[in-house]
Amino acid sequence: MIADITVTEKSFGPKVLMHGIKFSIDDGEKVGVIGRNGVGKSTLFGIVTGADKDFTGDIIFKRGTVVVATAQEHHDVGDQTVLQYILSGLPEYSALSHIVETYPLTMGDDMKIINEYTDALQRFDDKGFYQIEEQIERELDNFQLPSGVAHRTFASLSGGQKRLVEVVKIMHSDAHLALVDEPTNHMDYVAKAQFIDWMQSAREAMLVITHDRDVLNEVDRIIELKDGESVSYKGNYNAYLKQNAVSTGTQMNDFEMIEKRIANLKVKVIDYQRLKEKSRNPGTIQKFKRLEENSRKELGELQAKERPTFWIDKESAANLNYKVAAQYDKFKSKNIRMNLKNDESRSKHVLVDVKNLSLGYGEAPLFKGINIDLREGEAVEVRGRNGAGKTTLIKALLSHDKEPTEIVRFDGDITLDKQIRIGVYEQEVSHSYFELTLQDAIERMYLDRGLSISVPKIRALLSDYLFTEGDGKVPLSKLSGGQKARFQVIAMLANDPQLLILDEPTNHLDLPSIEELETALAKYSGAMIYISHDGFFRDALGGDVVQVGSV
Repeated sequence: MIADITVTEKSFGPKVLMHGIKFSIDDGEKVGVIGRNGVGKSTLFGIVTGADKDFTGDIIFKRGTVVVATAQEHHDVGDQTVLQYILSGLPEYSALSHIVETYPLTMGDDMKIINEYTDALQRFDDKGFYQIEEQIERELDNFQLPSGVAHRTFASLSGGQKRLVEVVKIMHSDAHLALVDEPTNHMDYVAKAQFIDWMQSAREAMLVITHDRDVLNEVDRIIELKDGESVSYKGNYNAYLKQNAVSTGTQMNDFEMIEKRIANLKVKVIDYQRLKEKSRNPGTIQKFKRLEENSRKELGELQAKERPTFWIDKESAANLNYKVAAQYDKFKSKNIRMNLKNDESRSKHVLVDVKNLSLGYGEAPLFKGINIDLREGEAVEVRGRNGAGKTTLIKALLSHDKEPTEIVRFDGDITLDKQIRIGVYEQEVSHSYFELTLQDAIERMYLDRGLSISVPKIRALLSDYLFTEGDGKVPLSKLSGGQKARFQVIAMLANDPQLLILDEPTNHLDLPSIEELETALAKYSGAMIYISHDGFFRDALGGDVVQVGSV
């Protein structure tokens, strides 16, 4: 065992977020952490790293354990280069480097300092730090980041590039336990494959927060945070789905028994109260009073129990026996409700026609020879490396009749149906909505598009997408990544679109929401153009693949 994690209580004001988190991590074990948005996954990481000490419980590491963690936010990096940023996160590097570089200037004949210097030289060599810069540059190149990126300022990188740098930092940390938070968000499919290869072969134990099912299918164990507690499932994602279906069936049966007991106790309380009032014998009165009080106490305890969260993946749910299936229909957790038009009689009306397209920003095209023939009811996946031009292609499609001035069309034609309504799922929320409350942002977004909106409709949207009334009053900038993602889905569907353009829509969504999105899109009668590096999502949507740039 390398770590033993126990959180008996973690609260935010009056709200108890966690009350029963308990699990261990073995040497070299790869553990995935999953859970609905808002259950406290990132909070748990803060507790394990020691950044959050406001909790009750114990985080115990084996003596000498070195722990490293990826950063989701990158503030105060200043003008650090990528290389400096990675090196600053390596245990011992800064201290040893300082000794190696500065002690020769001041140590003179001081044997104590000379011994410290000699020990530092040996440790620096043992850790491989003399070759570290070359190794880091090689790893950055392996992830196909731009040439010379090691010497660019870290702040100048894109979100996807920063995540790749975080992974390289972890790879060279020589740690015993790595905490990795959503590592593959913004990674392209090649980089993600390389990350998975490294994860499989790395000697470090890992605790990985992710809803990327490709990553989860390579872990040794899955920890699910649910209802303030943790549940451990041995094996990968496919094993988790099978175990979860069985355990959820048992939990539903237990909960149904509790509901029946509550109903029975309510009847008993009334019966004992009536019998007590009708009795004339003091002993009999006391007997029924005691029975009433005991029943009320048990009833109160059972009613105080929070309803558990029940979720079973759609494939497992389809194979449930009739009794468990009926229970699941009754008890299953509320999920996002997407209102997409569903029409079985799909026409073959052409919506997007692209012929031999070449686009770029300077004197040479980013890509050439792109062809798309997209009709109602069809899907197209745009596939390519980060920086290959996928976003440039999408921009050109969205402004086909008035291309952005910075985009140069070298060759080809773009034709879109003139009457088509397009819904776009984007990675970043528009800054014009950032400081508005969620409900005001929804209203502003509708009005900006010339669409009608009302208070009842805003309330309905909040409910459909799992927001509480309180969430509606929170500034968009303060919402979690998952909540912002759900706002982006609302924005995408606002104009009842006939064509959906989706850019990595599964990033930040939890597993049940991803599955609901896949189910809704499978029934969608319009057309879709999507970018995704989620293998499960691509398999669910299918469609023709348009390769942008080299494979």
